[in-house]
Amino acid sequence: MINRIRRAAVIGSGTMGGAIAAHLANVGIPVDLFDIVPRDLTPEEEAAGLTLEDPQVRYRIVNNGWQAVLNSRPAALYDQANAELARLGNLADDFDRLAQADWIIEVIIENLDIKRSLIARLEEVRQPHTIVSTNTSGIPIHDIADGFTEGFRQHFLGTHFFNPPRYLKLLEVIPHTDTLPDVLETVTRIGEDELGKGVVLCKDTPNFIGNRIFSMAGTYELLYALEHGYTVEEVDTIMGPLVGRPKTAVFRLLDLVGLDVMAHVNTNLYEAIEDDENREMLRDERASTLMETMLEKGWLGNKTGVGFYKRVETDSGREFWSLDFETMEHTPAEKVRFDSVGANRKLQPTGTRIKAMVEADDRAGQFVRHAIYNLVTYSAMRVPEITENLANIDRAMRWGFAHEMGPFEIWDAIGVSESVPHIEEAGFHVADWVKDMLAAGFDTFYAYDEGVATGRYDLESKTYVPFEEKPLQFNLQLAKAKDGLIASNGDANVIDMGDRVALFELTTKSYTLTPGVVEMAAEAIDRMGTDYDALVIGHEGNLFSGGANLDMMELQQAASSRGVTPAEIVEERVAHLQQMMLSFRYAPGPVVTAPFDRTLGGGAELTMSGDRIVAHAELYIGLVEAGLGLIPAATGTKELLRRVVNPHMRVKNADPLPVMQRVLEQIAFATVATSAEEGRNMGFLGPCDRIVTNRDQLLAQAKREALHMVHNNYRPPMPETIYAAGRDILAAIQTQVYLLVDAEYATEHDAVVTNKLAWVLCGGDLSEPTWVDEQYILDLEREAFVALVQEPKTIERIMHMLQTGKPLRN
Repeated sequence: MINRIRRAAVIGSGTMGGAIAAHLANVGIPVDLFDIVPRDLTPEEEAAGLTLEDPQVRYRIVNNGWQAVLNSRPAALYDQANAELARLGNLADDFDRLAQADWIIEVIIENLDIKRSLIARLEEVRQPHTIVSTNTSGIPIHDIADGFTEGFRQHFLGTHFFNPPRYLKLLEVIPHTDTLPDVLETVTRIGEDELGKGVVLCKDTPNFIGNRIFSMAGTYELLYALEHGYTVEEVDTIMGPLVGRPKTAVFRLLDLVGLDVMAHVNTNLYEAIEDDENREMLRDERASTLMETMLEKGWLGNKTGVGFYKRVETDSGREFWSLDFETMEHTPAEKVRFDSVGANRKLQPTGTRIKAMVEADDRAGQFVRHAIYNLVTYSAMRVPEITENLANIDRAMRWGFAHEMGPFEIWDAIGVSESVPHIEEAGFHVADWVKDMLAAGFDTFYAYDEGVATGRYDLESKTYVPFEEKPLQFNLQLAKAKDGLIASNGDANVIDMGDRVALFELTTKSYTLTPGVVEMAAEAIDRMGTDYDALVIGHEGNLFSGGANLDMMELQQAASSRGVTPAEIVEERVAHLQQMMLSFRYAPGPVVTAPFDRTLGGGAELTMSGDRIVAHAELYIGLVEAGLGLIPAATGTKELLRRVVNPHMRVKNADPLPVMQRVLEQIAFATVATSAEEGRNMGFLGPCDRIVTNRDQLLAQAKREALHMVHNNYRPPMPETIYAAGRDILAAIQTQVYLLVDAEYATEHDAVVTNKLAWVLCGGDLSEPTWVDEQYILDLEREAFVALVQEPKTIERIMHMLQTGKPLRN
């Protein structure tokens, strides 16, 4: 059995196939992307005198598919350079190249006969070790494999990626009866460790796990809305973040998926689930009539601009009008208000909020109650039909649909035993095994240790079984619950990760950098060498850090209480932030930062403060202070000079202007990387920094990197001098800024900010280029920041961002 995929192949260059190929390239796997040869010429090809034998015609479909990948937004590739790993082909001229692949993924039309015809050809060229998988979302895996050779069947299984593959975590892996355990293990390992997926093992049943639960739950929620007079906007207000789901909620999600796709899925599902007690929902007359009417009108959702919502251009800008079920017309948005929503929307954690909404007695509570009761009972009825492991259903809904909690986690949160009478009174059937579990004294679906789930109820053994241990994962919540907390002050924690490695965890709102964070950082550094040997900076939130806390009201209060000006408070805090970053950089032991998702402003500076970065692949990092009328001042400007300009200027006779412009534009335009790879290209990550695709492994991988540095006799780095270009380069940049303002590409205040930035980058008005110490640049950073924060237009930008969450251009 193979341990490494040296080359993969994807057959089918449509939206899904092209994106799967792109993601394979993202993680460094060379991939062949194939599609069919066109049967007809396009009018443009005919006009050009081409024939069906011309290469540009024969490769037209695959070329167009790959071009769509390259143009896709959000981007399918981490970096456009990854496209070099993809090789395009067609199934007539290049079929023999499939013999080079260790893993072949079929992503063609959902038609059993066509799939089996292709599989028959694959069987003739594949190597004995080659794994072949199908990305079908609903055709039984055993039906596709039936009748082929034993060797082929042993190496065949389903791999159902969720779209878009780069961003959605779920990968459903579906073996059939003949799939070898080694094949299943290999695909699972590659999915988790290389592709960064959350792999869920599914039984070979209709629509597997995610789409089965989603289809039936979504259909029920649509029907309940129609039967009880809820509007589109009411349902999406109730069933979004309030209950731990994305803002797409119910109807926005259906528009995103596509009404034609949903109708096709439900039609096929109905035929396939004869024994499903809720099957007839899929043929409900009122819902069917609604869907048929919308499909006839061409209202397919986002792809046509009209579905349950309609994009409308008005004098005030783009609006989204919602469908009125009675008139079948789209009407302007109206504010939706429910007493229970207002009372409960800020409750934490999510389970507490859902429980409160289930118990609410207004119309919002009524909808949530019935939707949740349907979800949990239907999910329980599908165990063990679609999976033996109830946790797989929760994982599928969290990883495939971005729900904060799965059905059984929700049921635990609202109380299993206390809710069963209410659920049955509402007309829902509770699975016998759930009643048996409660009768045996097991009150929850999960076993908890200090409030942290450590195992799940198993139907076969009728007891709790522990979760499978994952050596590449660190359970932060359990560590904190198990006396792992070394120090805490409400803004940050220091936590024992084991093996004399500690974790510095931010806990502030939006993980901002506050005086409390600075205070705890000092304690974390002081303890290094006695309580532990290395430090990881990271956490498990939804973003790494939003940067420094710029609460202007709090600044005024702090200044008033001390009898000083706000500017003096700002200067002091910036100096403390600079010192914090330097203390991490020159700490006695290795410091590894583990950034992910949005890592902005001070968050980017914190990321660069460590000896090494172990970043999640989905890293959106940038120094965005210019958007607020400021510049990076917590070592950020200095760090990009050190990381980007210094190496360039160590080359004899190097021209500083191009590289200085690159850094200046990156900061002045508040450019944010769209991946960790792009972050490396921008200078945030260095050549020795690592990128991890699986977010669940990030902290453990960072700890592993820290231990590696300890075991290799780590010594802190020596301070570097920084290249300062001086007044000639400064004058050149100032001229360019003047021209941008004159041409109205930049505002007067943009020029003020950019000229301050240029002053810092060039080392001020130095008469000639020179190398200066770090503190020289840090002092310039701090002085510029303090000056800018007092500018009225900067204050306007900051207040606008705090109030609206959007940047202001003034």
